[in-house]
Amino acid sequence: MSLNKKQVEKLESSGYRFVGSHNHAAAKICHWTKQSILDKGVCYKEKFYGIESHRCLQMAPAVPNCQQKCEFCWRDLSYTQTQWEGEYDDPKTIIDEAVKAQNNLLCGFFGNDKANKEKLEKSKTPTNAAISLAGEPMLYPEIDELIAEFNRRNFTTFVVSNGQCVDKLKNLENEPYQLYLSLDAPTKKIYNDVCQPQISEGWDNLNQSLDTLASFNSRTCIRTTCVKGRNMTNPEKYAELIKKASPDFVEIKAYMCVGSSRHRLTPDNMPTFDEVKSFAQKIGENCGKKIVNESEVSRVVLLQ
Repeated sequence: MSLNKKQVEKLESSGYRFVGSHNHAAAKICHWTKQSILDKGVCYKEKFYGIESHRCLQMAPAVPNCQQKCEFCWRDLSYTQTQWEGEYDDPKTIIDEAVKAQNNLLCGFFGNDKANKEKLEKSKTPTNAAISLAGEPMLYPEIDELIAEFNRRNFTTFVVSNGQCVDKLKNLENEPYQLYLSLDAPTKKIYNDVCQPQISEGWDNLNQSLDTLASFNSRTCIRTTCVKGRNMTNPEKYAELIKKASPDFVEIKAYMCVGSSRHRLTPDNMPTFDEVKSFAQKIGENCGKKIVNESEVSRVVLLQ
């Protein structure tokens, strides 16, 4: 079941552009893509991994689909579906139209005197796909082929998954450039409270996916969104789960009180950069990793 006209209109009014004909895939210009074009700063992914912010395509193949309703998620969770239903668009169509949509959304910058003309020109041909805009990408039936098609076009791909599609992860033939697993709770109780799984085996699935992560040849990363008063506890338990997954990187990031999450949480749930850094330090000490990079403006630190 895809989104209805009203839901699509609401998302498009907030900057989404749906691609294909089945209303499940979309692109949206990232804040940092705009900032980079105006030479006002770059995404932490550029600082940490060298990904050029002005050439990054933020997209999602499964906007309405997710098995969790995380309280810190910034999107409207009222239409979340846990399983794929109905037809879908093919990967080539999604990528072609997503790039086109990105270009259309950026065309206003060509009349902006403050825009970096060289970056703007290069932004027409993105080189990285952040497959993380909304929804769980692994639920898109052709996620394997979508990654393969991006690979054929010489894109780097950053795929962010909640770890619920264990079999899909295990059987991925085409690995992304960097695979993220979200680890937002140290225990089953906190996971159920904060991530609010809509399926009964959520915690078990996540643990199985953490076990699987070490078998990937691609770069792997665990990402934790820190919600003050909710999941910033038991650093040694987080460390235990991270050790099991053996990722190349760990990103510890602050929850930001934006979008629909404001109906569920308050600004008091946003940790300061120092609180994030201190929590990351404790996790690192327990799993043999050190802080190797940080971005204060995004309230995120990188452990390696």
